[in-house]
Amino acid sequence: MSEAPSNYPPPTALILVAVLPSPRDLEIARVLGWYRIPLKSAPKVVAVDYLAFYQTAAFTPDERWRINYIAPVYGHELTWRRELLRDEPNHPRANEEYYKVQIGPLQRLPQPIRADTWRRLTFLYTTGERLCWARRLQDLALEGEERALVWRSLRERATLDHTYNVGTLPETLNDLDTIMLEFLGLLKSL
Repeated sequence: MSEAPSNYPPPTALILVAVLPSPRDLEIARVLGWYRIPLKSAPKVVAVDYLAFYQTAAFTPDERWRINYIAPVYGHELTWRRELLRDEPNHPRANEEYYKVQIGPLQRLPQPIRADTWRRLTFLYTTGERLCWARRLQDLALEGEERALVWRSLRERATLDHTYNVGTLPETLNDLDTIMLEFLGLLKSL
């Protein structure tokens, strides 16, 4: 493997691939420096080093179904949707809790990571090394020992971050349920 371009995260960085449902969400991330995740559908751990943004069908044909941007994560907090999106006070989920993930400047990848057959995605954990050489979304999926190392790293971060109840996190990968395996990108059939 060749050396990563300077705008890539370090190889050991923990990355959460997250869905950008609309161009408005991209603008919020770019201009306001945050990304929202509904608590009820959030991955078990949001204390990661970077977010990579998967753009959905709501984007133009040249921008959809791919990861074009990453951003460093500076922290996160729990808040209400109505506090995040004050212009939507009557939204059906206005009174639900959301993680507000504080991010740094968006960095455009030199080459987008495209979704060939995987078009539906919620969240996926990966590493800086995989992000560097991935050309397809499937290339981000973790396997073997790398998967176990990332799981240990996630569990350690959950222990250090008091917003998580570590008792609800299984000790080993064998104890994970199907939904968590999908979050980790460990199932091949998403």
